[in-house]
Amino acid sequence: MSGHGRGRPRGRGLEEEHVEHVDERWMASYMDMVTVLMCMFIVLFAMSSVDQEKFLQLKNSLATGFGVTDVGKIDTAKGVVVTADKVAQSEMTGFTDIQVAAAEVKDLTAVKDALQAAVDAKGVAQQVQFTIDERGLIIGLIGSEAFFEPNLANLSSQAVQVLDAVAPILSGNTREIKVEGHADRHGVTTNYPTDWELSSGRATAVLRRLVESGGVGQERVSAVGYGSARPVAEGADLAAQAQNRRVDVVLLSSQPEAVRQLIPDIVAGVTPVSPEPAVKAQTAESPVTAVVKEEKKGH
Repeated sequence: MSGHGRGRPRGRGLEEEHVEHVDERWMASYMDMVTVLMCMFIVLFAMSSVDQEKFLQLKNSLATGFGVTDVGKIDTAKGVVVTADKVAQSEMTGFTDIQVAAAEVKDLTAVKDALQAAVDAKGVAQQVQFTIDERGLIIGLIGSEAFFEPNLANLSSQAVQVLDAVAPILSGNTREIKVEGHADRHGVTTNYPTDWELSSGRATAVLRRLVESGGVGQERVSAVGYGSARPVAEGADLAAQAQNRRVDVVLLSSQPEAVRQLIPDIVAGVTPVSPEPAVKAQTAESPVTAVVKEEKKGH
């Protein structure tokens, strides 16, 4: 009886031990998760490894292909090399210089028409002259007597009307603006030592009105005084002197020189000759494609 009694508790202990280890099955799922995480980090590490030599080949190929910098190394690209001036010439890839210039004239003409309507509405159109040339759109303030008092750079009330009429349109445009002051040749004036100071003072007065009251961004506008160095009319008569006393507000064209040189002919209705495209469409492999092909050859 005593031996049989001692055996029964032993059986209960094994049963209790077996039941206690049943809850540890969660460890299998845990180990599976750890394995998956380890694989993920291995893949991430492999993706972060960069072949320095191949990276430099790609970098040099792109730099040379776009003509931005001289990398000082032999380029492996076999594609068309586009020079920096051609890349900057136009975003309209494949269009000729004539087509780009025509589009520029169309855009400047639209701005001119809007400005013309604005000054017409104010009744001051007779004091403003619009011209489109290789520099862009020129807003000529005609006759200094209408805008400034003699030998002074203070804006007249009529000048304020004109500038306030054109300012909203100029402020809404993204082009750079250059305000150019001119004077007739008379040397020393009553209030300024030379024509340079007088023309610069008038240009600055126009600039300040456009920026401070017209909302034109100051980072887009500049002023310069040419004195009497750039007359538009020859002669010492009063009519010629009046034409030379002027301030021009120039809405500058952002196109390259090759395109801007075609603008006067297009404005005049003359078809210029320019067979070369502004930006040649790439008919050969691009620099990136060339690098990939070189890598395949290496393998």
